[in-house]
Amino acid sequence: MNVSIVIPVYNEASQLDACLSAIAKQSIKPLEVIVVDNNSTDNSLAVARCYDFVKILNEPLQGVIHARTTGFDAARGDIIARIDADSVLPIDWVQSVNEVFQDDEVQATSGLANYYGLAGADFVNAIDLFFRRRLERQMAGAVYLWGANMAIRKSAWMLIRPSLCIKGDLHEDFDIAIHLQRNGGLVTFDERLVASVSSRRIDVNYLDFMKYVMVSPKTYAMHGIKSRWHMYSVVMLCAVAYAPGRILHRGYDAQQNSFSLRQLFTAKPAIPRVDPTANVA
Repeated sequence: MNVSIVIPVYNEASQLDACLSAIAKQSIKPLEVIVVDNNSTDNSLAVARCYDFVKILNEPLQGVIHARTTGFDAARGDIIARIDADSVLPIDWVQSVNEVFQDDEVQATSGLANYYGLAGADFVNAIDLFFRRRLERQMAGAVYLWGANMAIRKSAWMLIRPSLCIKGDLHEDFDIAIHLQRNGGLVTFDERLVASVSSRRIDVNYLDFMKYVMVSPKTYAMHGIKSRWHMYSVVMLCAVAYAPGRILHRGYDAQQNSFSLRQLFTAKPAIPRVDPTANVA
């Protein structure tokens, strides 16, 4: 099966090179790699142009929802893979996507996260995996998709595209999963798909972080799905883990691959991820 990789991009110059470099090393090459620039004001486009296999599209309407749709509509592959600009894929990721979709019943899937850019990453990743497995069991029939590491059949995308919600203040990847499952499509969580993602998501103030976290159950509430209540254990974990998580991120010494008090108290610019649920026109 041919795989198209779509990457929505908004001011991601500091992350995009590592993302595209990992794609260049894939054991099975994707059919195409589509970077959808969503009004970037930094050097994101210059980074993308350094890779001759990248097709660049522009989406002037602000928001990851719109950039995603532009990329998905343009994709020519049997499978549309979607990652974020800070996703760093292992060499066999495209191969794993192909293996997952050998099951004809699977219409969409997403996998697990390996966070980088913080101390104690192995411990954090283990906790993250525990809760992803738990939610998969508890939310059977309403499994979510995670936009940093997901794939969907092109035919499934075309089926649900007209019914998708086009607004901010929701997780557009969750919305895809909800509408696809309402149309009888099988959405899975598959641990064969692994993506490394930046821990920068926590490098924002507490209120903004929790506002973003709360969008998960809110998205399900908007669709009247009662199993959203299982998500509140994750909300509570995020509320408690914010402070130590941010310390582990801010105190991480990349050169030593370890936590450093000196690094923690050294002023450095925050490079947070723009909230994709709020940055929507």
